[in-house]
Amino acid sequence: MRRMRQAKIVATLGPASSDLATIRSLFAAGADVFRLNFSHGTHAQHRERFDHIRAVEREAGRPVAVLADLQGPKLRIGALARGPVMLEAGASFRLDLDPTPGDDSRAPLPHPEIFAALAPGAQLLLDDGKLRLEVIVCGPEFARTRVVVGGQLSERKGVNVPSVVLPLSALTDKDRTDLKFALELGVDWVALSFVQRAADVEEVQRIVQGRARVLAKIEKPAAIDALEPIVAASDAVMVARGDLGVELPAEQVPTVQKRIVRACRAAGKPVVVATQMLESMVTAPVPTRAEASDVANAVYEGADAVMLSAESASGRYPREAVAMMDRVIRQVESDPEFRRAIDASGCPPPAAIPDAICLALRDTAGLLPVAGIVTYTRSGATSFRAARERPGVPVLSLTPDLGTARQLALVWGVHSIHDDEHVPDVPQIAARACAVAQREAFAAAGDIVVIASGMPFGVPGTTNFLHIAKV
Repeated sequence: MRRMRQAKIVATLGPASSDLATIRSLFAAGADVFRLNFSHGTHAQHRERFDHIRAVEREAGRPVAVLADLQGPKLRIGALARGPVMLEAGASFRLDLDPTPGDDSRAPLPHPEIFAALAPGAQLLLDDGKLRLEVIVCGPEFARTRVVVGGQLSERKGVNVPSVVLPLSALTDKDRTDLKFALELGVDWVALSFVQRAADVEEVQRIVQGRARVLAKIEKPAAIDALEPIVAASDAVMVARGDLGVELPAEQVPTVQKRIVRACRAAGKPVVVATQMLESMVTAPVPTRAEASDVANAVYEGADAVMLSAESASGRYPREAVAMMDRVIRQVESDPEFRRAIDASGCPPPAAIPDAICLALRDTAGLLPVAGIVTYTRSGATSFRAARERPGVPVLSLTPDLGTARQLALVWGVHSIHDDEHVPDVPQIAARACAVAQREAFAAAGDIVVIASGMPFGVPGTTNFLHIAKV
């Protein structure tokens, strides 16, 4: 099932999309990657969904990626003695470690790491930013605040601390249990929530040990300040606009999104734009025009993938949401301005032989009437590099490693094929590339394909070979 587009679609599974028939329909509508959100659901439910995804993959004969999204540290206030309370602007409100249920003057906040990092003047956001507090006086066990923006506060509501780097790991005990389970399942990507620093990503990389690729979710201002090191430590990045939109002023989010996409494209790392992309389709069969434009803008920027959350997980129209996203992407990519924008926003690659080969792939495809690019890769590095250059033709990626083939399903322009046929020399490499390109409907007899691989063949990290062949 060849996708007639380059950008990919990530669809979150949930109560509205747990059965085999629905997952099959989402794949048919255009989903390339399925997200298992470990903030919700049991391990048994995730296992069942995973098994359905693999069944669909076998039916389609095409690698499908599975992304396990870890919950991360959720900071919440504690209980309130008499239910919701009203906080008035200008009033004093205390937060502390005392577990006694709170009232309209104080509330328990069972997170000593927050108090350890606070200073007078720091801002605390409650209930997704609906309430805002300013710290007046604080200590290791309390903070006395002034209510800047008031409203009703219910117990167990979330707390965001946008201006502070908190001394806590991005991995909670729950996350460690979930990560172990996800790796045992055999997921292809692991998404790490609430990343603050590169060390958070490096910690997960040490645990994963190459069994999956690690995606860092950028949803805190501290992560933006450390963006380049985080991108370098990650295999991919997500612009997670939900919490990012809580901790940043709304008008800053579009600019930050563009900065993250540019940084990832410069580094050759896949980037996913996520959250509220077609939000109205949770309850309506069509999106707003603003939502369609939001998806389109992410594609014009060169994002590798766009993601559906509640739209496909719990909405009334999961298949329609995927199909709509597919249509928007294809419409954008058919626009001549899209190609000009992608070319204009490219970055020079590193001065290395594999990058020079992949740059030559793109230039060759622009100069000659090339039907497609074929990459031979074991680790996936050649295909990642080829996608970084955003060529004007699709990249047909052949790999003997099924895990690599699945991981590449997230990457812009890459049509991933698990192909373990042994091809020991250049004539057979070319013959195999032409045969697969024709079989997958990327090329017809007489078309030109451009091939990249490494010599000696099959050795990871040796991309040094470019060949032009006629089918």
